[in-house]
Amino acid sequence: MDHGDPGTAGTHAPGAPPALDVADLRHRYPDGRLALAGVDLRVDAGQRVAVLGPNGAGKTTLALHLNGLLTPSAGTVRVAGIEVAPPTFGEIRRRVGLVFQDPDDQLFMPTVAEDVAFGPRNFGVAEPELSARVRAALDAVGMAGHARRPPSRLSVGQRRRVALATVLASAPDVLVLDEPSVNLEPVARRELVEVLATLTATMLVVTHDLPFALQLCPRGVLLDDGVVIADRPTRALLADEALLAAHRLELPWGFRLDPG
Repeated sequence: MDHGDPGTAGTHAPGAPPALDVADLRHRYPDGRLALAGVDLRVDAGQRVAVLGPNGAGKTTLALHLNGLLTPSAGTVRVAGIEVAPPTFGEIRRRVGLVFQDPDDQLFMPTVAEDVAFGPRNFGVAEPELSARVRAALDAVGMAGHARRPPSRLSVGQRRRVALATVLASAPDVLVLDEPSVNLEPVARRELVEVLATLTATMLVVTHDLPFALQLCPRGVLLDDGVVIADRPTRALLADEALLAAHRLELPWGFRLDPG
């Protein structure tokens, strides 16, 4: 694996466990397909890391292990030193918020406000703190004016921001976003980047949108065939045309990396 210089800007305190620590993670699906073949990944508190790779690389499978939605065939995942396992699922899911690729997987209540309140209420947050969290989460994503609307009446970009708010309301330490920019129009995509850039949570962004990764994440990890191939500053990773080509990735036509 090519580590290069991953760029470790974060808030890791000496002696403190990393925000995420994935060690030799392997996952084989019931049909026999090996999706993860030994992933090692450490993310310190406050880092924003893009997990890049072609379709079928194992990116979403990795994301689903980070709060226990999938169980490893081997290896471990730890969040702030706590191993992800059935006895710790409650604590892990409070600490790790997963935003799915399809916002409709997270939006199922009659109104936006009820959707955003669902998570913290489930974690035992009561009024008046519950209402305060809902307001703060919707403010953070620019959707406060839509609290009483049905999610089904919103655009794709608006629903994606509400899905993010449903996670933010539970105040997670780590945000995991699966393909957050997919199917977004340019304006909605820019608005989402601006929202995410204001957040202080540790962030793992699973994406094949290379410019989005560059805009948001100083560190990039290339995953393919279920293993980490490279871990570098995102700009350096995207400047390696041979590496991208070898793993079926390419920047959009006409996109140019500035010297940075």
